[in-house]
Amino acid sequence: MKLNALMDNFGARKDVKRVGRGMASGYGKTSGRGNKGQKARSGSRKQATFQGGQMPILRRFPKFGFNNPFHKEYATINLGDIEKFIKSGKIDAKKEINLDSLLSAKILNRRLDGLKVLGKGEIKTAVTIVADKWSKSAEAAIVKAGGKIQSK
Repeated sequence: MKLNALMDNFGARKDVKRVGRGMASGYGKTSGRGNKGQKARSGSRKQATFQGGQMPILRRFPKFGFNNPFHKEYATINLGDIEKFIKSGKIDAKKEINLDSLLSAKILNRRLDGLKVLGKGEIKTAVTIVADKWSKSAEAAIVKAGGKIQSK
């Protein structure tokens, strides 16, 4: 076998359509664009949402609501879930529990804007939790169990 004799299978590569190369090429004169009209001109195309001159549906519907650019979305975790993961061994209760430890244990799957602890369920293990926000019931349950909660 010679390297200069290697070639693709027949039909594996198709020739590029060469437009505007004379009448004999099959794509001469109008270059496959037909005759006249908006689509025959260069650089001019109708928008995908164009609806033939009638008011487009996107403009017919009223706009409402408000998107706050400063809105923060927190990753949330419940106390019952923390207790469950401590018992299963995914979380070490002796170390402090924070967003990074929950991400590395694959309990949370994305960082978002911070961690919020909620009071659903009960916790019996004394733990130190570092979070951005927490509910009053979560704080009371953690302190009652002998743990503490710290601001980030």
